[in-house]
Amino acid sequence: MPTYKLTYLEFQGLAEPARLLFAAGGMKYEDVRLKREQWLELKPRSPTGHLPILEVDGTVIGESRAVWRLIAKEVGMAGKTLLEQARADMIVDSIFGDLTPDLAFFWEEDENKKKELKQKFVEKTLPTLARFEKLASAEGYFVGNSMSWADVYCFYFIDVVNKLIPGEHLKGYASLKRVVDNVSSNPGIAKWLKARPETPF
Repeated sequence: MPTYKLTYLEFQGLAEPARLLFAAGGMKYEDVRLKREQWLELKPRSPTGHLPILEVDGTVIGESRAVWRLIAKEVGMAGKTLLEQARADMIVDSIFGDLTPDLAFFWEEDENKKKELKQKFVEKTLPTLARFEKLASAEGYFVGNSMSWADVYCFYFIDVVNKLIPGEHLKGYASLKRVVDNVSSNPGIAKWLKARPETPF
């Protein structure tokens, strides 16, 4: 059995989908959380200059989606066929590329600009969830009839949104609500959600 070491900063961020996937698969790993100054020291030696980093038996992998996809394959959640894998990739890439960047308002220091970006997120970005409502099945899966890493990433995105902007964001999206329910009720993930360190994001 390979040994895994996941390295990120002291909050959930882009390492959390990896942690959720590890939890879903019941896989053990070392969860390394760096202070900012520790990361700045490590950054020049990292594969791509970004976190998270996943080390598997000494081999280091960078870039978040490469890390998530590798873990998804290890836990059997990447898709059962090439077409299912491509569909899962499509869902994750679309959320990651079209929706996630707009969460940048969280980091904005200018309060007026932050308020403006937050309002834009609510009015322009969140309605895009309608696209994913159509892509999810009535049973609450994006791929086939079982949970995939696409479902896990969708859950992660909604979880972050609910932390930053509390509200009923899935009202009217029955299929997406089932996706979230399916992921949160997975035994490994449910256990992790209760035990994980409390961080702002």
